[in-house]
Amino acid sequence: MADDITPEEAAGTATFVAEMGVLKRVRRTGWWHAGVRDPESIAEHSWRTSVIAAVLAMMEGADPAKAALLATFHDSQETRVGDIPHIGRRYLRAASNEQVTADQVSTAHPAVRSGIAQIVEEYEQGDSPEVICAHDADKVECLVQAVEYRESGYPHVQPWIDSSMAKLKTASAQALAEAALTMTTLEWRETYLR
Repeated sequence: MADDITPEEAAGTATFVAEMGVLKRVRRTGWWHAGVRDPESIAEHSWRTSVIAAVLAMMEGADPAKAALLATFHDSQETRVGDIPHIGRRYLRAASNEQVTADQVSTAHPAVRSGIAQIVEEYEQGDSPEVICAHDADKVECLVQAVEYRESGYPHVQPWIDSSMAKLKTASAQALAEAALTMTTLEWRETYLR
């Protein structure tokens, strides 16, 4: 398979990989409304969402690798459209995530082009247990991030906690979120230092 990769496909795939690096520099802008001056990057959010998706899938008896993969690419389009807070979305008519992804991978190797497109389409349109876990993971990650910001002195994050909690579908995500709300974010450290 590797022998039939053209220089153009290799370059197109490399540009996609480079573009994904932009997510390390783009901030999650909704937190600015809560007064958070330096919110986490989209890449940081996506990484922890992927971990949570795998964990939820394990708890739900679904495929953790697939759930993590779906979560990995759930915000990849934000290299092109940015992170639009929910209040801003009511005023915009943006291209679908599937359309943005098609443009992002248009010059990539055909296997990458179809593979990434299928992942994004499944995340956006699917209803498998892995998709549900990936969507729940996005909400749990937002909730945990809000708890961390609250502990750091940002008191106006409760709406993010409430809206995230209300959208959870799996029992595992609900239990994980409840646990996150009843402990400090350094609880893990204290558990092992006792």
